Amino acid sequence: MTRLGYQIPNFTYPGVGPAELFDAVAQQAREADSSGFDTVLVMDHFYQLPQIGDPDQYMLECYTLLAALARETSNVRLSSLVTGNTYRNPAVLAKTVTTLDIVSQGRATLGIGAGWFALEHDAFGIEFGTFTDRFEKLEEALQIVSPMLRGGKATVDGTWYATLDAMNEPPPVSKVPIMIGGAGEKKTLRMVAQYADESNLICDDAAIAHKLDVLAAHCAAVGRDRSEITVSKQKNCCIAPTHDEARSDMLAYFARRGLDVSKMSEDDLATRLGQVVWGDPDEVGEHFSSLLSTHDGLDGFTINMIPNGFIEGRVELLGQTLAPLFS
Repeated sequence: MTRLGYQIPNFTYPGVGPAELFDAVAQQAREADSSGFDTVLVMDHFYQLPQIGDPDQYMLECYTLLAALARETSNVRLSSLVTGNTYRNPAVLAKTVTTLDIVSQGRATLGIGAGWFALEHDAFGIEFGTFTDRFEKLEEALQIVSPMLRGGKATVDGTWYATLDAMNEPPPVSKVPIMIGGAGEKKTLRMVAQYADESNLICDDAAIAHKLDVLAAHCAAVGRDRSEITVSKQKNCCIAPTHDEARSDMLAYFARRGLDVSKMSEDDLATRLGQVVWGDPDEVGEHFSSLLSTHDGLDGFTINMIPNGFIEGRVELLGQTLAPLFS
């Protein structure tokens, strides 16, 4: 199975207020739906991430948003990238994802991870705990969510969660894939091998081959065929009809972040530009094609367009550029 997912980064769009925000988000989802993407994903956060903007920039609650996007799309699967496990009781999460699957007529995916953004936890009064705590919680949650999504009952008497014959009726319309996000070698990829249908790697491109080897070793340890798991790589992209337009979009994004390009050295500017895959369709297509051909076992990408995805036509252009790589 391949994966070409578009992640909508729910952040403050230029000139867009709360009343217009959903329309701006839905536009991106519709473009992804019609241009060859197979999945639309949104972040599960309450504050904007420090890599993208300031905490007080707009962020929509993901499952309410995904349910609304189910009515704006027809083809794509719908998922969080990824659900912060600490934010919800796992049995309630199973019900939430099942409802998303029903209202989307079988297009839900559960993306899930351990949670990491301490500021949100502190501000909202959600227990953050230690790194080990969060991963223990995630594993117990998977032991509850997995059977509930597969038509069974969940009884768990764990350190963090307890359920007793937790039912999930009505059941999902389809088999809801479970995707675990991250690339931690001891915990995350081991849980992918044991519980997940998909893995979304967050790592440098140079580390992809090693992460795939680690995942294969975990699969062998639990007696699972590695080819059963779809592996995608998270990327940030900026595409435009021409190279110069893409560069202009990148510089405008830097300006919105408060970065004064005129005061940057050439090396500093090149470093910042190098953090994003950007360019015209030929340049962007070549980059993603090279990654696929170089890494046997990499099945696709989840891509956000933080610099310019809100510009009408940009998401569609990216889908039209990359979809042929998966045909």
